[in-house]
Amino acid sequence: MKNKIVNESQRDDLVYGVHAITESLQANMGNKLYIQDDLRGKNVDRIKELAAEKKVAISWTPKKNLSKMTDGAIHQGFVLRVSEFAYSELDDILKRAQTQENPLILILDGLNDPHNFGSILRTADATGVCGVIIPKHRAVGVTPVVAKTSTGALEHVPIARVTNLSQTLDKLKGADFWIFGTDMDGIPSDKWNTAGKLALIIGNEGKGISKNLKKQVDEMITVPMTGHVQSLNASVAAAILMYEVFRHKY
Repeated sequence: MKNKIVNESQRDDLVYGVHAITESLQANMGNKLYIQDDLRGKNVDRIKELAAEKKVAISWTPKKNLSKMTDGAIHQGFVLRVSEFAYSELDDILKRAQTQENPLILILDGLNDPHNFGSILRTADATGVCGVIIPKHRAVGVTPVVAKTSTGALEHVPIARVTNLSQTLDKLKGADFWIFGTDMDGIPSDKWNTAGKLALIIGNEGKGISKNLKKQVDEMITVPMTGHVQSLNASVAAAILMYEVFRHKY
């Protein structure tokens, strides 16, 4: 529970616990740090030093106030207010796509692991992906862990969060995008025709692409494998396919 993120009425997020706060500060997402006023020790010294380095103000706060802020969760004496991530609009990503030759938009269908999300963003930046689309519900959003794992890619890759992925796919098709999905029974990635406007769906880590979205896919792509394990980590599969598009551009 110590790494949980809860919402405040001001729409800011509160992060609490040593590990979560350290990651948030390192990812430059901190606004204000609250430290238990009678707390001492190495954790206090280390987090104070990090907050000073990131120019985050510190407020020494009674334990009961911290417990109230976190609804009684185990906060370890540290609470951090972090900025809400500013998502892009889908239309902005589509406008950006108009400026690119053979643009690629990535769609993450129910991805839950923030480390996978952050890694995907790093590769998306490296390969010139023009935008990433995620659902608002039942999927990981941009968290401090995502920001840290992306190592700065958040500043360069637009991310849109939409209510309905199915309607979004219809809009992409209306903008002349070909919709591709990832599946074990698809065509091999090295045979993939990557010309034109592309939208690639990366499915959930365990369940893959949802059945409803599969109906809207123009073609399924698979990464050839000869080993005993018949699936790849979502970020690894995404990276292979992003680079497949990339290598045909340059």
